[in-house]
Amino acid sequence: MLTLVLRIVPAMETAKVKRIYNFSSGPAVMPLPVLERAREEMLSIGGTGMSVMEMSHRSKFFGYVIEGTERRLRELLRAPNNYRILFLQGGAALQFSMIPMNFLPPDRSADFVVTGAWGVKAASEAAKIGKANVIYSSEKDGFRTVPEQSELAFSSDAAYVHYTSNETIDGVEFKYELDAGGIPVVCDASSNILSKPFDIEKYAIVYAGAQKNIGPSGVTIVIIREDMLDLVPANQPALLDYRNIANNHSLANTPNTWGIYTIGLVCEWLEAQGGVGSIEKRNLEKAAILYKFIDGSDGYYRGHAANSCRSLMNVTFRLPSEDLEEKFCDEAEAIGLDGLRGHRSVGGIRASIYNAFPREGVEALVEFMNDFASRNG
Repeated sequence: MLTLVLRIVPAMETAKVKRIYNFSSGPAVMPLPVLERAREEMLSIGGTGMSVMEMSHRSKFFGYVIEGTERRLRELLRAPNNYRILFLQGGAALQFSMIPMNFLPPDRSADFVVTGAWGVKAASEAAKIGKANVIYSSEKDGFRTVPEQSELAFSSDAAYVHYTSNETIDGVEFKYELDAGGIPVVCDASSNILSKPFDIEKYAIVYAGAQKNIGPSGVTIVIIREDMLDLVPANQPALLDYRNIANNHSLANTPNTWGIYTIGLVCEWLEAQGGVGSIEKRNLEKAAILYKFIDGSDGYYRGHAANSCRSLMNVTFRLPSEDLEEKFCDEAEAIGLDGLRGHRSVGGIRASIYNAFPREGVEALVEFMNDFASRNG
């Protein structure tokens, strides 16, 4: 095992800091150039003599920061001008409540396509506010699949349809963009936004917690079509009112200035990689390496998701026993392969390989998996 340690860890060293391969699902790995740039500008950004964490969110300089971040996001997402990009707090979990508070009238319902734990939570929160119809659920098969578009029948009174494009816990991902036949579509894209092209114009709202593919925790991105803002009821609490937040350009209260700045750096890094199309190609290649090995392991490693909907971001699999899974994770951590334990609710193994995760880390994991199986088969 000593040879493996020496081979894996130095590949991620920078300066005098030893870096590991971070497979965590979120907060997750960030691009090394982004971290280095943030370190350089920690004490003084743009010659201001202070950190972005210290400056007023009303200052002219921070105005440049938030405008630049929004512009880069808009370009990467190819979001037209009739979509607003908002920076909120509270994570995707707050959106589970905010969306029905703003868009679920008492005389209407909301449809939910549930393909994992986050879809369950979104529907559960909406049900506290109004009528939530689960029109599809893959819970009986252990959240291993997503529906075909033709399987979905929408409610006649649906105010919107909600789905999760990639389920982080279960490792299933939609390979198409849901069409609800004119009903507004709301998408939780927390774990695969910016990992591949999205046709934003197919959606009324796309939201995402930043801490997987966009930046650090503490910021939530909401891309919302402007006509939806007209539907927000009067007398909403100010910080739960999308129209108020949009009218105040995400500055209705003090935002996470550091997080917004860092998102801008991540977007700049993505541009340097060739944009979303280029990063999708890299993500496909990384996931293929890992899934190919799992499929060729004679059943020692068993993928959770059905082949047709395997996630490119969160690769979930099992070993022959829970004891072996625990041993696997302990040994992996010892050699710098961290964050591989599955979610506490389902167990197993989960390798999160977001945009910033390097191909070399996937190859190191496969090398370890091969060695582990040969010693514990």
